[in-house]
Amino acid sequence: MGQRHERLGTPRAAGIAGVVFAILMAAAIVLVRLALPGGADAEEITVDPAQRTAVQTALALLPFAGIAFLWFMGAVREQAGAGEDRFVSTVFLGSGLVFVATLFGSGAAAGTVLDESQPHAPFGRHFAYVLLTTYAMRMAAVFIFTTSTIGRRLGVFPRPLVLLGYLAGLTLLVVGADVPWSELVLPAWALIVGVHILRGRRPAAPV
Repeated sequence: MGQRHERLGTPRAAGIAGVVFAILMAAAIVLVRLALPGGADAEEITVDPAQRTAVQTALALLPFAGIAFLWFMGAVREQAGAGEDRFVSTVFLGSGLVFVATLFGSGAAAGTVLDESQPHAPFGRHFAYVLLTTYAMRMAAVFIFTTSTIGRRLGVFPRPLVLLGYLAGLTLLVVGADVPWSELVLPAWALIVGVHILRGRRPAAPV
């Protein structure tokens, strides 16, 4: 009975963690995007009290989003069990850990704008956007690719979800910082995967 609860609990944990991460990450991205617009006009924008509050809220959410992501990653990896591919598993684990580290780094960089009172000191926001959109999202793309591959090989992801994952990963890998708000692709994908896991569908045939 204990083993049965363990087998059923891990997928549920992965689903819940995926949904929590998606909500927190999306909220943080929206808050930062609205408070600290990027682009050529960023140097002319000062940070008013309302923007500071939005950034502070986003920074408060990021650690919990990172924790939820790590839980999601661990629960998904647990599902691979003894049948995991070492190469795919290594890339999966590495990309996930680098993503979280880069995410926290971009949050720390975004936090520096709280001390910027002059519009000619935009380093913090530029650095935060570079870390988030150029580096963190590329690692997220690799993570999505490997997660979709694991889901396909185990037969736990249906073909449409696998294809959606590859498309989401390709979008983050290629588009990057060129399209504003493209980073929302990651939490959207995590939400879909989390909901799929929580729905408790039987494994699909490997594709």
